[in-house]
Amino acid sequence: MTIDRLIGILSVLLREDQVTAKDLAKRFEVSERTIRRDVDRLCQAGIPLRTVRGSGGGISIMEGYDLDRTVLTDADRGAILAGLRSLDSVSGTSYYRQLMEKLPRSRDQAGDDCVVIDLASWYGPMLAPRLEQLKAACSARRVVTFTYCAPGGDSRRTVEPCRLVFRWSGWYLFGRCRTRQDFRLFKLNRMLDLEILEETFPPYPVPSPITPVERVYPDALTAVIRFHPAVRWRLIDEYGAASFTEEPDGSLLFRRGFPDEAELKRWVLTFGEHAELLEPAELRGSFSKTLRNILLKYDD
Repeated sequence: MTIDRLIGILSVLLREDQVTAKDLAKRFEVSERTIRRDVDRLCQAGIPLRTVRGSGGGISIMEGYDLDRTVLTDADRGAILAGLRSLDSVSGTSYYRQLMEKLPRSRDQAGDDCVVIDLASWYGPMLAPRLEQLKAACSARRVVTFTYCAPGGDSRRTVEPCRLVFRWSGWYLFGRCRTRQDFRLFKLNRMLDLEILEETFPPYPVPSPITPVERVYPDALTAVIRFHPAVRWRLIDEYGAASFTEEPDGSLLFRRGFPDEAELKRWVLTFGEHAELLEPAELRGSFSKTLRNILLKYDD
């Protein structure tokens, strides 16, 4: 579209001091004649462009002209609004709403609402103030301390906070744990008694917080589980339609790696009578013992 190309040309001229018509034609896959017509249209719209012919020449914006460098298409604006709304869904302030109000209105207002991302959680009342606290701590490089609830038990941690990360449908703090002497991810809703200390730490290179899933959840053992068709929707929801095969009797055969026996047991038991562990065979006895202990709590 012509309007998109005009905005694209203007964006290039805002980034680069001078560019040739040949280069613009190559970038936008049109002829040089089309580019020259586009330059004329921009000049008619009030953009003072300067054209110098010959060797070393090109197209540029006239010196001394102050131009707003925020040039957005409707698609750009929609993408930015979707991102701002997602942050506003967990923000305890009006900061992101005010940012959205500063953006120019698009020609098609309905298009701005095509994508809605809600980053909030069931822990909404706790989440917003905690995100603001930790965001401020990351910016100021202030040490934080908290009690962390984990499968291995509660422990008091002292952490140099670096990033806030939304992953696996939850919010995490990524930072250097002084207790473990390494970078760790901490789930926000497992953090208790959070304190922001006056102590600060110096800047240093921070690795990517997006660690491979295999490192966080290593496949230490492979399990084979038979599921009832009634829970097919949940397998698709959690692992995708390719995670199981359908047997002739209608049951679903699921094979996947798990980090340890405890994680496997916790997950399978959430399916109740609709799941049967087939492999590893040596764990069936452990499952049987757990189920008998559960039964004793309800056996009158």
